[in-house]
Amino acid sequence: MEDQKEKISGSKYLETNIDVQPEPSVDKHEPETDDGGATEVQRQWKRKEMLTFGPLGLRGIALSMSLFSLIFMARNKYGYGYEFDKFEEYRYLVAVATLSTLYTAVQVFRQVHEISTMKSLMQPRTEGLIDFVGDQVLAYLLISSTSSAIPLTDQMRKVTINVFTDFSAASIAFSLFAFCSLALSAVVSGYKLSTQTYTPIAMDSELAPETGAKRRIIRPKYLKDYITK
Repeated sequence: MEDQKEKISGSKYLETNIDVQPEPSVDKHEPETDDGGATEVQRQWKRKEMLTFGPLGLRGIALSMSLFSLIFMARNKYGYGYEFDKFEEYRYLVAVATLSTLYTAVQVFRQVHEISTMKSLMQPRTEGLIDFVGDQVLAYLLISSTSSAIPLTDQMRKVTINVFTDFSAASIAFSLFAFCSLALSAVVSGYKLSTQTYTPIAMDSELAPETGAKRRIIRPKYLKDYITK
């Protein structure tokens, strides 16, 4: 019985002899990191970079494809009736490829200039409209000229396959690639145009609540023109 009592007292002693570790001190004045806000800012910057460099890359591809299409078809002259200007479909393809080359060259130059100088040559609304309409019109012309030249080339290749038909097929392929690039660029331009915040210019007068006198209110054209003083 005495041994049992000693064991019980010893176990109680062991249970009560617990080393309590102090809680680590926390500085309540330490600023908390806002990971959610930083992530949102990074997403906005990535989206802005994509909307800036995406159309530039797509128009650069369209420029090179249109230029190759123009070169391949323009030098497609071998005599004995194998000349591109003898066929209306090929002349149409050359004309559209020329327009697409000029348009994309101007757009690429403008975008490179804006990125290098950080200055816009036009108002954002006007620039967005020109990009969206221009990309759509040129994309339609490219697919129209390509569609008109494909049946003629396919019919000629059923009769004979030579350098003339090979160059015609290559020109059509480059024109099709240019269409795909401009079509994607038109989608991006439409998205940029739809997300722009725009308010028209308005100038009016209203009564001041303090004095009852009329005061002039000028509303800026774009929200970015608001300046907090």
